[in-house]
Amino acid sequence: MADYLLVLVTAPSKIEAEKISKAILSKKVCACVNMISGIKSLFHWEGKINNAKETLLVIKTKKSAYKDLEKIIKKNHSYTVPEIIAIPIVFGSSEYLKWIKETVK
Repeated sequence: MADYLLVLVTAPSKIEAEKISKAILSKKVCACVNMISGIKSLFHWEGKINNAKETLLVIKTKKSAYKDLEKIIKKNHSYTVPEIIAIPIVFGSSEYLKWIKETVK
């Protein structure tokens, strides 16, 4: 089942998160995006500890679509270094994984 990925991306606002979501969905490089708003992130940046309110995107896709997905995210993201982390889906409902397979180009 390593053909499927869960990709995590944070965005600085709901508006930008939705823009990214619509861009990747329209290009069929993912099957689904969950937007979780209201998270608080703390991180190192430019020698300081920073914090920000962000929206987390949880994206379901296929491994074969990852490079195109990443390219579209970077094109639509305002961060210099956006968080884009892919986690292999080890197990999942066969019906759900079939849906991802049929949906993603």
